[in-house]
Parts: sequence; C-alpha cells; structure tokens
Amino acid sequence: MANQSSPYPILCASFNQDNSGFAISTKDGFKIIDSNTGRLCYDRAVGAFIIVEMLYSSSLLAIVGAGEQPSLSPRRLCLFNTTTGAPLREMNFLTSILAVRLNRKRLVVVLQEKTYIYDSNSLSMLDTIDTVPNLKGLCAFSPSLEGCFLALPASTAKGAVLVYNVMELQLHCEIDAHRSPLAAIALSSNGKYIATASEQGTIIRIHLVSEATKSYSFRRGTCSSTIFSLSFAPSLQLPDILVATSSSGSVHIFSLGFETNQRTKKSGSFLGSILPYSVNDGLDPAHHHVLHNAVSAGVRRAIISLIAYNGCFQEYAFTLNSQNESTWSLEREFNLVAVISGNAETS
Repeated sequence: MANQSSPYPILCASFNQDNSGFAISTKDGFKIIDSNTGRLCYDRAVGAFIIVEMLYSSSLLAIVGAGEQPSLSPRRLCLFNTTTGAPLREMNFLTSILAVRLNRKRLVVVLQEKTYIYDSNSLSMLDTIDTVPNLKGLCAFSPSLEGCFLALPASTAKGAVLVYNVMELQLHCEIDAHRSPLAAIALSSNGKYIATASEQGTIIRIHLVSEATKSYSFRRGTCSSTIFSLSFAPSLQLPDILVATSSSGSVHIFSLGFETNQRTKKSGSFLGSILPYSVNDGLDPAHHHVLHNAVSAGVRRAIISLIAYNGCFQEYAFTLNSQNESTWSLEREFNLVAVISGNAETS
C-alpha cells in the first residue's frame, strides 16, 4: 500500500507472501524488517520508492521509484538483488506502475488500464489484461501455485471483480459483489476465498473462488468508512479468519464459519494494513471481533501485525474460544522510524 502524498514518514509498506518479513519505504530509501524479531535485515538509502515487494525471504525485490529523481521513475520496475546490491533487470512502461505482485512462477504488473503477466524466471510476457480504469491500482493475488489467482476491478460503476487464473492464463470468473465500486480486495493465500469491500465500507463479502458463489457476508458497521485493507490468515489450510482495517480507526476480525472455530490450528500472522494513526474503539457483534484502542488477543491464537503511516508497528495476539469469545493482548510495539535510524546490521 503506497501513500506518496502523505506527510508521514512511511510512503509504502508491504508484507511478504508468508508474513515473515515486511518492507517499508521512506523519502530516503527502503528497509526490509523481520516480522518476528523486528530486526533490520536490509537498508538501502537511495531515494523514495512507492512500491517495494518481497519474494518470500529471498534476496529478490521488485521496486518502483516515487519519481523524485530521474533514475527512480514511477514507470520503471526494477528487480533488485539485495545480496549483490545491484539491479537484475529493469522494465519500463508507458504509464505509472500502480501495483506489483509476484510468486516463484509469476510476476504481475498493474497499470491504470492494463495488467501484464510475466514468467518470474525468464521475464517473458505471458499475457496482457485490458482493464477498466483502475486509478488506485486495486488488485489481489494468491501466491499458492496450486490456486494462483489475480483479482482486479471489473467495473467503475459497481463492485464487480474479475478473477483471472494466473497459471493457466485464462479468465476464471467475474463476480458481482457490491452495488458500489470496490475499495478493497483480498484473496486467501491458497486461492480458495476472495473478500471484497465497496467504497461505502459497511459490508464485507466473501466468495468461494472455485464456484464464484457468496459464502459469507459481514457488516463492518452502519456508518460509511473507507476500508484500507482486507487480509486472510496466511495458511494453506482453510482460511477461517479475515482481518479488515478502516478509516474509522478500528481493526475488525471476522470468523468464517463458527463450526471451524472448534478445530485447533497453528499460530499465524495477519497483515492488518497501513493505518493513518492508531486503533480506536468499535462494536463487537457475533462472529465479528473488533480491536480496541491500541491494537490486541484460546482455543486458537493468531498474531496480527499492523503498520501505521506514522511509523508505529504493533503486534497483537488474538484468541478465540469455542464459544466465539475473543480476547486481545498487545505483544509488541515499537517505532519503525527509530529502528531504521538506529544502528543495525544490513545484509
């Protein structure tokens, strides 16, 4: 998620495919940070970037400059090797790059009205998708090779979403999810579910990708709010928890089927979002759990990581028991700006 016009120090932030690490960009450069320890893994001060995408914990990054200097054009994608500190390949486009997604087989580049699919290894172009005007670069990508899908807006008038099979290079389906245009899209890591929110921001819907059928519908609240991000539990098993962040300052957690709550699962991390400030109060109806005030957490325990534009990193433990009762606890909190400006060993 990029925030180029923000007065805050963080221009963009993104977690890698398994949430074991994340990248942030400031006006001075970009940093790679270990999610589990908060350790600074890599630091490069070469100017501002609006996109920094990791490929798991490998040395490969996909980076796009903010355009504040000629060498960092927003129309140029650089595949960068952190081990050698040198570009592997640069790819130029006619218009600004709005989003980049990748896994070990595919590289996706999203422009305002076109999306390009590449082979990640040879970088040969495999397909081009003509899209409706996508000013915000909305997209979702499931990195699993067994269920690798790309989701893009299919309309500017309503909340329709196009789901494309990236491995088979063909349209999978089109889903009419909302009456208002889309504000956020997310795919579960195994490609089983797709979650959507409209610009109204009151209803979040989840569809089963294989059948393009609606499985769940959740009410976030009664007042309109901008949904910043949606995120499923990064598990190859059934993703039965969805996290949403919004301009109301709340983090909402939705349970996908109460019957699944009785099964024990391993702990997992969740990408919350980049938040403008911090987390405030919210309602707490059934199957809907809201993080209060600072950010928080059974039978099941999950870790939720949040990054705010002001540089605050917060990690909460969330616990849900078989009675659908939840608890929150703040596990860690630190200032990313202080961490990245302090002494740290780069790699």
